[in-house]
Amino acid sequence: MTEPSIKTSLVEVTDQLPTKPPCRVFFKNELEQPSGSFKLRGMGHLVAVSINNAKKLGKQNVEIFSSSGGNAGLAAAYASKHFGLKCTVVLPEISKPTVIEKLKSLGAEVVVHGRHWGEADNYLTDVVIKQVGESVYPVYCHPFEDPLLWEGHSKIITEILDANQLPNFDKVKGVICSVGGGELYNGVVEGLKDYPDIPVLAVETKQAPTFHVAVKEGQVVHLQEVKTLATSLASPYISSKSLTNYTDHKTFLAEIDDLDAVRGTVDLYDVFGYMVEPACGASVAPFFHRQDLLKNFGDLQPDDIIIVVVCGGSGVNKEIIDGYRTLLE
Repeated sequence: MTEPSIKTSLVEVTDQLPTKPPCRVFFKNELEQPSGSFKLRGMGHLVAVSINNAKKLGKQNVEIFSSSGGNAGLAAAYASKHFGLKCTVVLPEISKPTVIEKLKSLGAEVVVHGRHWGEADNYLTDVVIKQVGESVYPVYCHPFEDPLLWEGHSKIITEILDANQLPNFDKVKGVICSVGGGELYNGVVEGLKDYPDIPVLAVETKQAPTFHVAVKEGQVVHLQEVKTLATSLASPYISSKSLTNYTDHKTFLAEIDDLDAVRGTVDLYDVFGYMVEPACGASVAPFFHRQDLLKNFGDLQPDDIIIVVVCGGSGVNKEIIDGYRTLLE
């Protein structure tokens, strides 16, 4: 069974960055995924495995159910269309109209409910899924808390090795990714399981500090309210697996302001022409205006390599980016 995600490019951008970095920098361009973000890696894998599981049980009427700030829902909808399945997505009220339009264009049924993802997800599991008929084999696609998602996302790293995208992998001194619910981080750590000495810099915003709070408290903490411009990072809690990975794999946490993430989005557009969300802009901040964060990796040399997962995000267009630019003035 062919999964819907594709192999993405790994591109060196060292000489294109406006401020010379202390090392070589490579972008792993997950914005190239057909759904617009890395989410398709995990979601496509989850749906594919679920279809196989249903077949083993003799179930034919498989339906997909997802909740999301946008991109997980888009990935679920794209994967459903790829496999010819019905898909229902419940979104919180803060979701962007552009994402809702894209979901509908992929054939998904969209339900808007709740102030944030947590409330949307509860409505999906407690109301929507319970209303389906007995003939339906419902597949609940959690946006970040599922081992199959992490397994799918791990290919972001293993693909670099398997496709020999970076022959001198021994020079890699770290991987940078943004973090909301934690599934991208979990996937990166899974992909690096044979390379325990390669650290991960996980970047989140001060306005959505789920990882920082969990590490500080030593347990997953459910935040009462999350208000961030990086809406795709607006999870009220971090994956429990992320807390385990933080203990088991060398990890640095970076907390930046919403405006740092927004600036990263504008910078990516101005320098590379990439159109992505602030959730993705957060991951590139260390190479534009927050180079202080690179100190986490120690004394980087010119031939050392840092890989940045450019995770993408479809809730954006030129008008929105121009609005971000105005916000930064």
